[in-house]
Amino acid sequence: MAATTATGARDVPQPPSQVWRALAVLEPYCSVCDVSYVLDGAAGRPGVGTTFVCAPGRLDGEPAAGAPQGEIVEWDPPRVVTTRLRLTPETWTTRIELAATTDGGTRVGITITHEPTSGGRVVRRLQRSSLRRLVQRTVDAELAKVPAHVERAAG
Repeated sequence: MAATTATGARDVPQPPSQVWRALAVLEPYCSVCDVSYVLDGAAGRPGVGTTFVCAPGRLDGEPAAGAPQGEIVEWDPPRVVTTRLRLTPETWTTRIELAATTDGGTRVGITITHEPTSGGRVVRRLQRSSLRRLVQRTVDAELAKVPAHVERAAG
């Protein structure tokens, strides 16, 4: 199945270690995104193979059946984290790369890949253009939230 990928970057004044804590460490609830995360309960710190469930809003219990399942597929603190989120008709892979800037800040690079898991070739061809726009808008929206994530983690 053909994948659609988009990428973008932005600089923030905070150092990579602070940005890493804000973007890569999954907290039970993210008020910036209004999403709850339930880690697989494995002992220790997150890393490659850590699985999670994400659900919209703040959870008061367990996530609903069928909630999106995710997995950390790359973990290289404080430089790179890649997650894969499986939904019924598609898989979204998000790669966040952090690099120190010369002024002590951080360049945040985000690459998102969308892969359909169903539908025929004709349907995918018809949707290709709209999917490209959707994936790029998603990257742009995630980059726009970076300052709020960093501010939330610092507070």
